[in-house]
Amino acid sequence: MTTVLHVPEELSARVPVEQRGPGLDRDAVRLLVSRGGAVSHHAFAELPRLLRAGDLLVVNTSPTLAAAVDGWIGHARVVVHFSTRGDDGRWAVELRDPDERGTTRARAGGPAGTEVRLPGGVRLRLEEPLSAASGRLWWARVSGAGGVPGPAAADAGAWVVGLLREYGRPIRYSYTERDQPLSVYQTVFALPSPDGTGSAEMPSAARPFTARLVAELVSRGVQFAPVTLHTGVASAEAHEAPYPERFAVPEASARLINAVKAGDGRVVAVGTTAVRAVESAVGADGAVRAREGWTDLVVTPERGVRAVDGLLTGLHEPEASHLLMLEAVAGRAAIDRAYAEALRGSYLWHEFGDVHLILPEESPHTEHCCRNCW
Repeated sequence: MTTVLHVPEELSARVPVEQRGPGLDRDAVRLLVSRGGAVSHHAFAELPRLLRAGDLLVVNTSPTLAAAVDGWIGHARVVVHFSTRGDDGRWAVELRDPDERGTTRARAGGPAGTEVRLPGGVRLRLEEPLSAASGRLWWARVSGAGGVPGPAAADAGAWVVGLLREYGRPIRYSYTERDQPLSVYQTVFALPSPDGTGSAEMPSAARPFTARLVAELVSRGVQFAPVTLHTGVASAEAHEAPYPERFAVPEASARLINAVKAGDGRVVAVGTTAVRAVESAVGADGAVRAREGWTDLVVTPERGVRAVDGLLTGLHEPEASHLLMLEAVAGRAAIDRAYAEALRGSYLWHEFGDVHLILPEESPHTEHCCRNCW
């Protein structure tokens, strides 16, 4: 695991950058750039100058859900975080206790059979832990008032999505200052999914992109490949490995990734979710193929990456499992060096914070050509 120094509390991004001062947009965050052993400091708005014609950005189109809903166990209030929709109509959920700051804190899940009353006469019953390793996340089934069975599996997703739409709010953790509208948690790439589901928490690496910046990237010859991965709850306190999540890599995106890899371009994933989706669709021959379903892939330095050359991502907490993925892309020494620079430079952490661009190390000839081209 990468050695990351302690992250001081004051380096948590408490509000979105556009709320920190007049005239700021989402792309006003800072950008740390790693190329092998070299680290440089930039504004995110400089991204078009840091990429080149022929590069490909792989972006996650999953929309963010208003996945937190108030509930009650007996007379005690709890907050339910709806995480992942199962094929059988159940949802993976996390129960949390409200705190005095308007956010929540972790609580023990279970036992099986625990019933939570939700708004609109909905009941939620815990059935079994998501995994034997953790009792934090549980598979749960919804029903109507009086124990009336919920809809069939094919319709259960829409039923819960309707509940979230009417009574839900975005998941928020204690390092943030206040509640925000759902629009703050949607990226410019978010698209409605056919069944109305999406991500419990924002695929936040894409948050700094604006329509203006996307247009400038396209005008400079940078291409985009959409994929989808519906991410579940992260719960920063847990530091657990990712569990199975739904993903899809369309045929057109697979062809585009393969074409860029066959040429001189670089495939840069926007977010760890995009890495997980693409690497779940790559074969032993290194070719990416259209694929959808569930992925339980955990990208580690031992496994490595086969399709992705670079990564644009947020800054991750010490011991977060995503740091293993960063090591797989860049190597431990490069990540340690970058994080030390981020701490020295007072970069901001979490979903409203600054971002880190990891690019492959290039030969002096390649860098010289690029500067001349621009």
